[in-house]
Amino acid sequence: MAINHTILGMLSYQPLTGYDLKKRMQGSSFMPWSGNNNQIYKALLELTKYDFVTSEVVHQDSFPSKKVYTITESGLVELKNWAKSKPEAFEAKKPFLLQLAWGDLLSYEELDVLLSQYEREIEIQLLMEQKRPATKQLGRSRSPRETVLWELINDNIILSYKADLEWIKNARIALSKLHDSESVE
Repeated sequence: MAINHTILGMLSYQPLTGYDLKKRMQGSSFMPWSGNNNQIYKALLELTKYDFVTSEVVHQDSFPSKKVYTITESGLVELKNWAKSKPEAFEAKKPFLLQLAWGDLLSYEELDVLLSQYEREIEIQLLMEQKRPATKQLGRSRSPRETVLWELINDNIILSYKADLEWIKNARIALSKLHDSESVE
């Protein structure tokens, strides 16, 4: 249900359209969204059903009408209760690790190419994250503590990418040693 709470959190700042929500989630490196607009609208329907959000159709002269969603008092209570709930354990589901699980089918050279490609992707993600202002998704911060929290989230993401780069370096060393020992035999 993380997407529902993500939506409630963003609506706690200001009323937004489904499109606005999509753009903010798309611009985030940690907010849950599969890239499917239906996921957002399905969540909004569910949140409306539970009276956590309301919607209003806003008519525009030069553009099509748009539906703007606003968090309700019960939505704020739900968001706060969720924020206080027991944290979920970290999930390390990386498609690359699944590829690597069957890497024994590849030659050492092919494995090195695979690691290089992954390394480049991680370097790109790291650079993008380092350039992204921590509070960009918010537009504004409600308090100094909130600013620090978003900066800490950004730091966690950056450290994760740096840890992956360190892991790649160690993987290369381990595979190189194995290759060298097999070459001697």
